[in-house]
Amino acid sequence: MVNLEWYRTFKAVYEEGNLTKASEILFSSQPGVSLHIGSLESYIGFKLFERTSRKMIPTERGQILYDYIVDSLNRLEKAEQHFKKKGLEEKPTLSIGMCSEVFQVFFEPNIGTLQFDIIAHFGEYPQMIKELTEGILDLVIIPELVNSEGVTYKPFFKEKIQLIAGKNTDTENIENLIADKKWAELEPILKKQIWYGSHNVMEYSKAFWHQNFDKKKLFKPNFLVPNIISIIRCISNGQGLALVPDFLCTKQLEKNSVKLLWEGRVPLENTFYFAFRENSRLTKEITQIEKIISQEIEKIY
Repeated sequence: MVNLEWYRTFKAVYEEGNLTKASEILFSSQPGVSLHIGSLESYIGFKLFERTSRKMIPTERGQILYDYIVDSLNRLEKAEQHFKKKGLEEKPTLSIGMCSEVFQVFFEPNIGTLQFDIIAHFGEYPQMIKELTEGILDLVIIPELVNSEGVTYKPFFKEKIQLIAGKNTDTENIENLIADKKWAELEPILKKQIWYGSHNVMEYSKAFWHQNFDKKKLFKPNFLVPNIISIIRCISNGQGLALVPDFLCTKQLEKNSVKLLWEGRVPLENTFYFAFRENSRLTKEITQIEKIISQEIEKIY
C-alpha cells in the first residue's frame, strides 16, 4: 500500500503550488517534500506536476488524483483532531541523532528530567543529516558540517584531540622526545606502543597523525573496542596509548588513572554543532537540549 504521507504531501503541494510553502505547512523540509512527490510519481507511474522555478503546476493526472483523494484526506485530518489524546499533545517526541559518547556524557545524567520523549539514533553523520532533511530526525549533534539545504548549524563547543596513556605505561622516553621536539624520532617510538582505537576515532586519528608527522596513513591499533569511552576504561589504571577528545577524559585525568602526554605540535580541534531544520516545530524542545548540554559542558571545563 502506498505511504499515506505521500498523499498528504501531494495535497499540500497541490493546494499551495509551492514546495517551500508546503514544507512549512507540513513542518517538514523542502528536500523531504520533493522526495515524497518523487516517490509518489514513481509509484503510480505518472507525472503529477510541471515544475517551474517558483511553482508546481498540476498535470491533468495530478488534478484527477487530487479530486479522488481530497475528501478522504480531509476526513482523516478531522478524525485525527477529534480523537487525538490530550496527553500526546502535551508530551512531544524529539528524535536526536548523535554518537554514543555524546549520549552517555550529556544525556544520561539528565534524560529523566525532560518533559518530552527522546528517541536516540546512532550512526554515520551524513546519513543522519539526510534523515534530518527527510523529517525522520529533529536534531543532530555533529562534529562536522555536511552541506544540506534547509539545515541550520549552530556551533556550541570545541573538542580537542589529546594523546593519553594509562598511568602504568612507561612513557618517559616519549615525554622526553616531545619536550625536545624530536618529531622524527618520536613517530617510530609511538608506533611501537600498545594502541587502542574504535571505529569512530579513525578519521580524527588520521588527521592528528598527518598534522603532526605529515603522514597520511595511520597504523592499525592493537585493540579495536566499541567506542571512545570503552577505550578510556580499558587504559585507565593500565597500559596503552590512545587519541581521545578532551571532554571525555577530564575525570580520569583528574583522578590520575590516565595521563596526558601530548596535544600535538598544533592542537587538533573539532567544532560540535546542533543541526536542525529551519522550520522545525520543536524549537522549544531543541532549546532545552541546548541548555542542558551547555550546562554539562560548563561542569566539564
